[in-house]
Amino acid sequence: MTSAIAPLTDFSAWARGNLLEIVLLVLGAILLTRLADWARGHIVARIDARAADTDELVRSEAAKHRHVAAQVVTWAILAVVYIVAFVLIVQRLGVPLAGLVAPAALISAALGFGLQRFVQDVGAGFFITGERQYGFGDVIRISVAGVPEPATGTVEEVTLRVTRIRSVSGEVITTPNGQIVQVTNLSRDWARAVVDVPVPSSVDVGHVTEVLRRVGREAYADDRLRKMMLDPPTVLGVERIETDTFSVRMVARTLPGMQFDIGRELRSRVASALREEGIIISAELDTGRATGGAS
Repeated sequence: MTSAIAPLTDFSAWARGNLLEIVLLVLGAILLTRLADWARGHIVARIDARAADTDELVRSEAAKHRHVAAQVVTWAILAVVYIVAFVLIVQRLGVPLAGLVAPAALISAALGFGLQRFVQDVGAGFFITGERQYGFGDVIRISVAGVPEPATGTVEEVTLRVTRIRSVSGEVITTPNGQIVQVTNLSRDWARAVVDVPVPSSVDVGHVTEVLRRVGREAYADDRLRKMMLDPPTVLGVERIETDTFSVRMVARTLPGMQFDIGRELRSRVASALREEGIIISAELDTGRATGGAS
């Protein structure tokens, strides 16, 4: 039951009653915030420890989702705590809640666009979390409304309102969830490293294909690289023909997020193998196209 509100004229009685309750409410909100942050950190630490115990190179999809769910649930709990604490404090200040309805309606109308954007962001955050579109540690490419170039990076934080990713150059990109129009997950279930090798047209295609196949077999036999690949690299054949060169495509199916490391390693091995065979290739050895997939 709520105690009767003492008039502010009797400050001593009000301080011993309602002011003390206000202080306790503020302290309770702070303690609940600390508790929620501690619980989230404990849960995330257990997820990371379990992944380390299994010696996984990348996080499992379930671990990624649990990590994001812990962040989202913590954010939602804190929002509820702050709202409840604010309402209870207003009551103990002697402000009737019914009298706040009209000012709140005016403020809502004045900030309608901003509130609409906030609700849109939160709604999109629920869908992102519920549909498991991406999780902590995923490499994603985000297309934002009104921005011509998509942003690519590793997911570091997902809340109901925003998604934060870190680019290869170390930049932290924060995007409101409601502004995301398309997400490309480059590390979902499995990925593919694509290497296009430009070769002079005077070189025999069969010889180049055999060299690339040998490079693929040697790479898959390497214990360090084999942990990151799902199957041996495959030579698909001639992908593009130009005036004085043709490109032979080589692909490798990898664990999520490992396509970039495998692509760089294959490029180095291909360049060395062709040089040993006396084949001079173009300086542009494309390994930039790395795709993700689903099993």
